[in-house]
Amino acid sequence: MKTLVVVIHPNIQESVINKRWIEELEKNPEDYFIHRLYEVYPDEKIDVAKEQKLIESFDKIIFQFPFYWFNCPPLFKKWLDEVLTYGWAYGSQSGYKMAGKKIAMALSVGIDEEEYRADGKYKYNLRELTAPFELTFEYIKADYRYFFAYYGIELNASDEWIERSVPDYMKFLETL
Repeated sequence: MKTLVVVIHPNIQESVINKRWIEELEKNPEDYFIHRLYEVYPDEKIDVAKEQKLIESFDKIIFQFPFYWFNCPPLFKKWLDEVLTYGWAYGSQSGYKMAGKKIAMALSVGIDEEEYRADGKYKYNLRELTAPFELTFEYIKADYRYFFAYYGIELNASDEWIERSVPDYMKFLETL
């Protein structure tokens, strides 16, 4: 079965690494369905029923986005708030439509990994900073599978460095 990759990048045209990951995924249309939130909803008015139906049709879902300001792009937060509704995602016998679905995140991270430590510049590791996402997915009984992170884009934007991320990302997706 195909994997749904929900790409949440507010400016994908200027992206280097997320755009490259999409190019790689597009080489395998039989394995991946790419859903670009900012392209589908440029006005940020989310069609909740459409999104819920899309989610229901996949067993593996990846949320791919740049991790900046220690969080996700605003449209992803809005998507979580609007799509994960009571009676559909949680809270009733007929709810929990995402229960058991394998969920993971693929993050492009500007800062080097060493900066995300208790003794590093930012005091917290990425797992700690992404804990609200993990809790959200656990709350709706999804099968949260941790995340893939490629660090250091602010310092290492060479073509060679970006290309090194591609097999790592694809291997991560295959292990779900």
